[in-house]
Amino acid sequence: MLKALFLSTAFLFLAPVKNIYEFKVHGLDGKTINFKKFKGKKIMIVNTASKCGNTPQYSDLEKLYEQYKDRLVIVGFPANNFGQQEPGSNDEIGEFCKKNYGVTFPMAEKISVKGDDIHPLYKYLTEEAAKMGIADPVKWNFTKFLLDEHGKLIAVIHNKVNPMSEEVTKYLN
Repeated sequence: MLKALFLSTAFLFLAPVKNIYEFKVHGLDGKTINFKKFKGKKIMIVNTASKCGNTPQYSDLEKLYEQYKDRLVIVGFPANNFGQQEPGSNDEIGEFCKKNYGVTFPMAEKISVKGDDIHPLYKYLTEEAAKMGIADPVKWNFTKFLLDEHGKLIAVIHNKVNPMSEEVTKYLN
């Protein structure tokens, strides 16, 4: 019986993820971010860092979130994968985002967005990007994944693109 239980449990962990709505992640605030709650809205997932040349994008991400929050949710994922530009603890990151940029959109706890220790959500996103012909989409901090109201990946937006640019907003109007 134990063997059968182990095999069925192992199977559950090996089963492929079918969509974004299966994910739940820990937030910087200690609460759970359940992607199932975002059904019917577009979702932008962004890997962030506090000590990056792109860090001022937090301001425009917040503007974007405020302007479109009836149909868009943004979820930031702090990561220290590029140039050690997110060295802080979850508490330090949360304080930095609020104090310097007034961030109110959900922020997940610090994760890895690339490499052997890639978070399962980012593994899923990179696999979905590969299906669109985009290999290795996360090249630096502030890469933006945009999913439609049904959870389907519709765009991967380069890390240098301003969140308020037409390249982003054309998907929201």
